[in-house]
Amino acid sequence: MKILIINAGSSSLKYQLMDMDTETLIAKGICERIGTGEVGMLKHTPKNGKPEYMLDAVIADHDQAIGLVLGALVSPDHGVVSSLSEVGAVGHRVLNGGPKFETSVLINSDVIKSIEEFIPLGPLHNPANLKGIEACQKAMPGTPQVATFDTSFHQTMPDYAYIYAIPYEYYEKYNIRRYGFHGTSHRYVSEEAVRLLGGRAAGTKIITCHCGNGSSIAALRDGRCVDTSMGLTPLEGVPMGTRSGSIDPAIAEFLANSEGLTRKETYDILNKKSGVLGVSGVSSDFRSIEAAAADAAHPLQRRAQLALDIFYYDVAKYVAAYAGILGGADAIVFTAGLGENSPELREAVIGKLSAAFGVYVDPQKNFTRGTVDITGDASKTKVFVIPTNEELVIARDTKEIVEKL
Repeated sequence: MKILIINAGSSSLKYQLMDMDTETLIAKGICERIGTGEVGMLKHTPKNGKPEYMLDAVIADHDQAIGLVLGALVSPDHGVVSSLSEVGAVGHRVLNGGPKFETSVLINSDVIKSIEEFIPLGPLHNPANLKGIEACQKAMPGTPQVATFDTSFHQTMPDYAYIYAIPYEYYEKYNIRRYGFHGTSHRYVSEEAVRLLGGRAAGTKIITCHCGNGSSIAALRDGRCVDTSMGLTPLEGVPMGTRSGSIDPAIAEFLANSEGLTRKETYDILNKKSGVLGVSGVSSDFRSIEAAAADAAHPLQRRAQLALDIFYYDVAKYVAAYAGILGGADAIVFTAGLGENSPELREAVIGKLSAAFGVYVDPQKNFTRGTVDITGDASKTKVFVIPTNEELVIARDTKEIVEKL
């Protein structure tokens, strides 16, 4: 079965086509600047030896973007299928399924209504996800569509981990609670970690660190999430590329009063101008910050190093806390752009935990890429680097659901 995976953002649309008989990638690509009025781009990369295809065009909406994607997939010049009838199903990434969805589901009118219902919990992402779903339904009527929610994996948290200490009525009225995000990533790498530990989830204690421009940490017992760092929104937790992470809530009111800001302007600062960008003044890209921190002549070298130190410290703090509630850890896993590619991050975080938890990395293995065990000889806890594959999780769930129809 060939499955198309769609990740629709407000102005972008990423896609992959996978052959699920062999779990291999057939093609991938991205549409950018959708609906902005600017010249956008389709970048299509087939994996069958045909040339990469690039198209510059004003992309009016997600309907047009999906049309461009489907056209690229069946093109005689750079396509990978002869007909769209070869695509057995479409799997969609959806940000927030609220408290309702614990697993991926076949999309129908009730599911669409629920995604709409939870727009207040994901005001930037859920509407875009819906646009992707609706565009695919128009372009591929009759093709089964499946939704995989970022929040589903974290629905196993106990109530004392997801309920905030605010008046309980707000949870009852508005579903204000911890949801957690990056669920497909945490799920994939934790399952891979279980495999590396012997294949049985029962009895395992694993901490997964999804570290990138967006970052979250999760604690898993028996392969199930019991806590995670992101909250009602992806703003909570460790500092990120442009997000502040957890701060004293009074800072928002203080900033608004001191700077004469509206609530939206204050929220935008915390979401788009904070994190390592705000501290370093260099970039939201950790690679640029690491380069600046290593350059003694850089005018913002000290602030760049401070931004990294804050990030390393906060990741280590969450890992230590989760090791405490789990009663230790069998494995600590690093994944996503920074987690997979920054030996400095891994060395700094594990170094802060060594004295208390007896965990160490092998300094040579730490510079190895791919799925790798970087555990030091004296370590009581395994340390893994596992590249994430969220699209494969979506495709696997989609295949399983569709095969039952």
